[in-house]
Amino acid sequence: MSEVTTIPVGEDYDVLVGHGVSARVAEVLPQGVARVLVVHGEPLASLAAPVITALRAAGLEVHVAAVPDAEAAKTVTVAAGLWATMGQAGFTRSDAVVAVGGGSVTDLGGWAAAAWLRGVPVVHVPTTVLGMVDAAVGGKTGVNTAEGKNLVGAFHTPAAVLCDLGHLATLPPADLSAGLAEVVKGGFIADPRILEIVEADQSAVQDPGSAALREVIERKIAVKAKVVAADLRESHLREILNYGHTLGHAIEHHESYRMRHGEAVAIGMVYAAEVAHRTGRIDAALLERHRYVLGLLGLPTTYSRAGFDELLAALRRDKKTRGATLRLVVLDGLAEPGRLEGPDESLLREAYAALA
Repeated sequence: MSEVTTIPVGEDYDVLVGHGVSARVAEVLPQGVARVLVVHGEPLASLAAPVITALRAAGLEVHVAAVPDAEAAKTVTVAAGLWATMGQAGFTRSDAVVAVGGGSVTDLGGWAAAAWLRGVPVVHVPTTVLGMVDAAVGGKTGVNTAEGKNLVGAFHTPAAVLCDLGHLATLPPADLSAGLAEVVKGGFIADPRILEIVEADQSAVQDPGSAALREVIERKIAVKAKVVAADLRESHLREILNYGHTLGHAIEHHESYRMRHGEAVAIGMVYAAEVAHRTGRIDAALLERHRYVLGLLGLPTTYSRAGFDELLAALRRDKKTRGATLRLVVLDGLAEPGRLEGPDESLLREAYAALA
């Protein structure tokens, strides 16, 4: 096993980053666990197998549930199937769930754990860049509904997060690049060094085995860990992590979740930058830097497959909205996130038109 980086999330749990860390899954479970439900995406049986082997070697009773790939996993129906498995196996409050997969699987597995007996331990083993730097860290869990993304869920802090860098070698290049949108987000809202690393050598950042990719992953995890440790339940500070997500989630919903999350967030960040520029919060250079950095990674920075009216209803259902007041996370400068409350609809339309 290579060197392991430990990133604490306050005093609640640690994120371990390194090659081979998924083999430590039994070590990070709370004492007293007897049964474990391993939830994994259907295409990821080979990545889940070493986790299952490690748990059984530790003497644990292991049950396995393969769930649909990507956003198709995040439904109440799939979650109910996990609860049925736990119920039939006699899971108690001291037993646990281990989620192996991308952000959709950790969202689903975390919510299944949060709801079973009002909360059992969960360990996340994210297998994608997106899962490592965002979905698995922070305790947000949930599923989608016909009305929108992540509208049903709970805050449920994991016992640990194991980011096994060896899993990234299995990722299709487009999925790796899409996950880097969340990494870039961390650069714009908190750690500009991330942007500098991408600008210096975008090819290295997209190499699954590179030191550059490991560094930006660890930097983004550190950004999120600091924020969520200070504001687990998104009462104020944590909202900055939604930079690019207001329009991004609306686009995902419009596309019936066929667009990668990171691609939608990339477009959403450019949109937020357009809004901020039009309100005088950021200059043209910072707006253009959004397009430049995201473009280096092959991520989309334009969008024209929906009219603004088609997206407006989803925008108003965004979780940052309060009553009838739409709230957007914007920048007041590089690494200076802020909020824009109740923007004029004409401004939002102008910014959206610029995306085309």
